[in-house]
Amino acid sequence: MRKVYGEKKALDGFDMTVRRGTVHGLLGPNGAGKTTAVRALATLLSLDGGRAEVAGLDVARQARQVRTRIGRTGQYAAVDEILSGRQNLEMFGRLFHLGSRRARARAGELLEQFGLVEAADENAGSYSGGMRRRLDLAASMILAPEVLFLDEPTTGLDPRGRLEVWSSLRELVERGTTVLLTTQCLEEADRLASRITVIDRGRAIADDTPDGLKSQVGGDRIEVVVEQAADLPVVLKVVAGVSEVSPECVGLERKVHARVADRVAALTEVARTLQDQGVAVEDIGLRRPSLDDVFLSLTGHRTEISENERAEEVAA
Repeated sequence: MRKVYGEKKALDGFDMTVRRGTVHGLLGPNGAGKTTAVRALATLLSLDGGRAEVAGLDVARQARQVRTRIGRTGQYAAVDEILSGRQNLEMFGRLFHLGSRRARARAGELLEQFGLVEAADENAGSYSGGMRRRLDLAASMILAPEVLFLDEPTTGLDPRGRLEVWSSLRELVERGTTVLLTTQCLEEADRLASRITVIDRGRAIADDTPDGLKSQVGGDRIEVVVEQAADLPVVLKVVAGVSEVSPECVGLERKVHARVADRVAALTEVARTLQDQGVAVEDIGLRRPSLDDVFLSLTGHRTEISENERAEEVAA
């Protein structure tokens, strides 16, 4: 896909394939083209080059049919806080031309599916953040779409609300919905996505499972934090004996870390040797690369929302 705004190439030959019935993460630094890609796939803007299919339909030639098969949920819940949860869903059903009887029936189905039956007749304004987000997801599922586009689904939620939304999303996928997830929360992508595409400067620069992406950065690392900085030279020598590469030392944190192959054997050997040499250890453990490490390695940036991201959204 290609899309140009003035001299800026928002999409510069971006390519992605998403398997049916999965959560697919779309990650990228600020201004990478995520919002433009999603809006093009949702038929909200036209491409300047290339083509795309959603649910087997061409987004340009069959836009009307595509819209009957997709749902889209923005970064913030779009529910009427004066209406009850049930009234919100019935309203959306009527807007989708379901008719009053079918809209009522569909609202009841969704309230049960998203665990909102007990609060169905309470004003949405009294809902917790997680409940409002689940109601918003339910509204996007009025037509039982094959594909659901999600943008930052847990922004602003507390840990409990985030877990509630994640649980609802997993249930949707189990029922056969395909989810394209854009998020700045890499833990969210790690927990939910079976595959992730990383976009930068309008191009896909990586596409793999979360574990596959992590393996590109390197294997497990052993980390040792000592109580006394004077012991760092000893720790460096001990860790070097079990690591694949020269260990690194972070003096201010009194920490030594290095990549290792045999994780359990390395940890056991280092812990035993340091104990034998009387080195006081504050912390020792094995650390796996995070998606944040992957993101930094691939793009040179850590994920964060900035004015550039906002500008891209406005332009789109």
